[in-house]
Amino acid sequence: MAGHGAPTEQSIDGSGLSIAIVYGQWHDEITQGLLAGARRTLEAAGATITEHPVPGSFELPVVSQAVLERGADAVVALGVIIRGATPHFEYVSSAATQGLTDVALRTGKPVGFGVLTLDDEQQGLDRAGLPGSKEDKGEEAAAAAMVAALAIRSLD
Repeated sequence: MAGHGAPTEQSIDGSGLSIAIVYGQWHDEITQGLLAGARRTLEAAGATITEHPVPGSFELPVVSQAVLERGADAVVALGVIIRGATPHFEYVSSAATQGLTDVALRTGKPVGFGVLTLDDEQQGLDRAGLPGSKEDKGEEAAAAAMVAALAIRSLD
């Protein structure tokens, strides 16, 4: 599992942070697990949360940029892309990843990356934070976004 070597859990005080969750609507069961993990983590930290559904992972960057430009301190971007028989997977995965990186650099604000790029549905179920899942990538993306936002805030 990719979770090997992950940072140890820490208590995060996200009070005073405005965090937007932007999520694609493909693969509902996996997406709902990711959303639940992100919500739970942000709520436990005391962050203010807004949620913005988008059609799919390709649309994550533009909406993430819009919410950051309108005042959010960070974004948690959640999506699910499952490999198929065509090159579509590579195009969407690359566009979402590069687009979200560009948004973070352009705005100077963190984007917690919770976009799962998968060979099959089971890999997503294993990472979605559902009962029986081995990992919770929604939780991890939310924590990363908050920790990075707090690091930027500490520079002031």
